[in-house]
Amino acid sequence: MIITLALACTFTALAQQPKRPNIIFLLTDDHRWDALGAMGNKIIQTPHLDALAKRGILFRNAHVTTAICMVSRASLLSGQYMSRHGINDFGTDFKPEALAQTYPALLKKAGYKIGFVGKFGIGVKNQPDTLFDYWAAKKEGQPQYELVNASGRTIHHTDSVGKDIAQFLERFAGREAPFCLSVSFKAPHELDGNPPQYPVQERFKPLYENVTIPDPVTAAPQYWDSLPAFFRTDQNIGRDRWKPLLSTPVLRQQTTRDYYRLISGVDEVVGNMVARLKNLKIDQNTIIIFMGDNGFSLGEHGLEGKWFGFEESIRVPLIISGGALPKSLQGKSSSQLALNIDIAPTILSFAGVRVPSAIQGYDLLAAEQKKLPARKDFFYEHTYLGSPRLPKVEGVVSGDLKYMHYTEHGYEELYDTVKDPHETVNLAKRPSEKPTLEKLRKRYEVLKKEVK
Repeated sequence: MIITLALACTFTALAQQPKRPNIIFLLTDDHRWDALGAMGNKIIQTPHLDALAKRGILFRNAHVTTAICMVSRASLLSGQYMSRHGINDFGTDFKPEALAQTYPALLKKAGYKIGFVGKFGIGVKNQPDTLFDYWAAKKEGQPQYELVNASGRTIHHTDSVGKDIAQFLERFAGREAPFCLSVSFKAPHELDGNPPQYPVQERFKPLYENVTIPDPVTAAPQYWDSLPAFFRTDQNIGRDRWKPLLSTPVLRQQTTRDYYRLISGVDEVVGNMVARLKNLKIDQNTIIIFMGDNGFSLGEHGLEGKWFGFEESIRVPLIISGGALPKSLQGKSSSQLALNIDIAPTILSFAGVRVPSAIQGYDLLAAEQKKLPARKDFFYEHTYLGSPRLPKVEGVVSGDLKYMHYTEHGYEELYDTVKDPHETVNLAKRPSEKPTLEKLRKRYEVLKKEVK
């Protein structure tokens, strides 16, 4: 009788354990923070992403620690700064021991079924397709927008991602084991070329056609002219790509419209995915995380692209939503300083998996629930390539100040991002700002050591 009672208690305890949630991580490429209706953009049409934000947590102050795709993607998977994970070019893969500590590998070890769809973006030859239970990504650094499918028909990359999401869900939804699907869109990244292009699905081409998009404040020539000589060169990639895409008002209208159209295409896929989760009756046990891998300048400071420390480059959209999100956190707007290195520990925490000590980010939900002290600042680093193409820059970003140090040239920038959100006035040479500058220099040296 005692044994029977003990077994009954054990079965009851097991039955009462919360079911581990399914997790879907959605990543857009070059998606700046304000290219989302939920973030206050009155022109772009993103109703499905806006709905996710309304039902979840909208992080209004999310950034990346390095604004270039391969570094940021490695940081997303590993929860580490570039200085620790060491992936700083397009040909470097995760070493096996490092890959084993990424969130997909750790979830697989914990019994999750894992899938990857879209652009992997880290290395080329040794991408980890064999790690995943479902893999729908070509082994290439930068996929094309127009793909030829198995039946010989041309399909847009965004639509192909949507079809692969549907296939994964049909295959793995409803199984006893939970799943984690990582989805990486190419959109709204430009198609590299000379000149670069923005190939849009035919059905989205009329969108925004009769809308006038305001020019950025810092698109005016004096903001480019105010930059230092080593930066202000036609060899700078940001300036080189600006010329064919953003150098005139007409070009700025066309490029920004196409950029928005590609994001609206992603939004459509997200809407279809959410509907499918409901049809499969798994929406209430699924977490959905949406983020951009880095931001993007659309003419600000006379530039196109990311890389540098400006807000347009390093700030991104971030939403955590889904029926499995605690009710107390649904419908919230968060001001916490969230980073791409926080994605891995947040996903692992949702799954109840121990977070390795080598991870440098933290669980965003624990921070939201005040179980962790709020982050006050973070280290920014971009050391790929170097001058003159991409001047190397490191610095400190806090909630109200930004310090950037161009390491090859000893040039410093200091911005008050509350009073001067468009970063129009460099305060570094003002005598009155010397105490602030000295304080941030010291903080920079401390963080530079800590991130390794």
